[in-house]
This record gives sequence, structure tokens and C-alpha cells, in this order.
Amino acid sequence: MVLKLLRTIIMGPPGSGKGTIATRIAKDFGLVHLSSGDLLRKQIHDETEFGREAKKYIDHGHLVPDDLITHLMIAELRKIEDESWLLDGFPRTVEQAKALEKDEPVDIVINLRVPFDVIINRIKGRWTHAKSGRIYHTEFNPPKTAGIDDITGEPLIQREDDKEETVRKRLEHYRRLTHPVLTFYRNIGIVEEFEGSYSNEIWPRVHEFLSTIKQPIQYTHYE
Repeated sequence: MVLKLLRTIIMGPPGSGKGTIATRIAKDFGLVHLSSGDLLRKQIHDETEFGREAKKYIDHGHLVPDDLITHLMIAELRKIEDESWLLDGFPRTVEQAKALEKDEPVDIVINLRVPFDVIINRIKGRWTHAKSGRIYHTEFNPPKTAGIDDITGEPLIQREDDKEETVRKRLEHYRRLTHPVLTFYRNIGIVEEFEGSYSNEIWPRVHEFLSTIKQPIQYTHYE
């Protein structure tokens, strides 16, 4: 069955390649890509009524309440009722998922399953030259001399976000946060699972699946 409009969500742990795959889906299938984080930042930058309200919480070191994010996302979706869309970073709770399902029912949830050990090994190997932002990787793109920038000879650093302990905590937080949401959508029967280690490995299967329910707007060759 080919759908005229496709309303979908993409989920995946940090480091899974979710952003890359989301961008490819939006481009190849003509979906509006809505990231809750990007929308929130834009609202704050534009000093909208919502942005000013959200900034009050952020300025006091608090998270923006779930109901405000829900209001923002549903308001954005109502503006594009006649277009296909892809949500990224929303919903994060079952309450948000229920609100979305009541107002803008979802057709498919794409869940990327990348082993946590693979993600940890990938991220913990990153080292950065602080001044330029050049990124090295101990396995995939090592510096000529371990711990030293190729160009300046200055020492490399490992960002806090790239340290193994930090990555493990982020992944466990993601697991706890998303498990109830995935369970909610699995009970509805709309979750499609895609497992692999890299986005280039997973993407062709995502593309093939989506092609069965929505016509791509352009032909893309993948080996």
C-alpha cells in the first residue's frame, strides 16, 4: 500500500546515525523534518511567546515542561496538515505520544537499533584539537603521533561528551526514557526495527522499506 501522506517518527540512541538517516529520509521522500530541539531553539531565538515562556525555565536551569513541548510540536504539525512529516526527538514520554496520537496519528515509527558497545567504542575514540575543532579517531582517523595534532603539534583533548563514562550514562538515560514510548507504539503495531552498526549499513534497508509505502521523489543508488 502506497500512502499519499506519510507521518512518521524516527528513534535511535545517541551515536546511532539517527540525524544522518533522518536527513536522507526527508530528502528522498519529501518529508518535512521536524526536530523538537531545533524548533525550541528557533522559538527562543525569534523571541516568540512560546520562546519567551520556554526561556524562563531554561534560564533557571530547568527543563522545558513536557506539555509545553507537546503544544509546540502539535501547533507546528497543524501548519503542515497536507504534507508528509518526520519527527525527531519527539515524543519523549508516553503522555506526549498519547497526545500526538489523539491529534496527529502516526503511520510508522522507525527504530534504529545499534548495539551500545559499538556506539561507545566509536565515540570514545574521538580526540579533538581544541583551537581548530579538528577531530581525530584512534581507529578510523588517527593522528600521525598519538595525542598530538598533525598541523600544530599541540596536544589533543577528549571532550567530556566523548568520554566512555559520559557516553554510557547518556545511553542508559536514553534506554530508560524511550522504552515506555517504544512499548506504547509496539502495542499499536506501527514500529519498524532496523538493526546495524553504521548509518550506511542501516540506511538502504530503511529506504527499501519506505519505498513500499511512499514513492521516493528521486532515485538514489546505494551499493
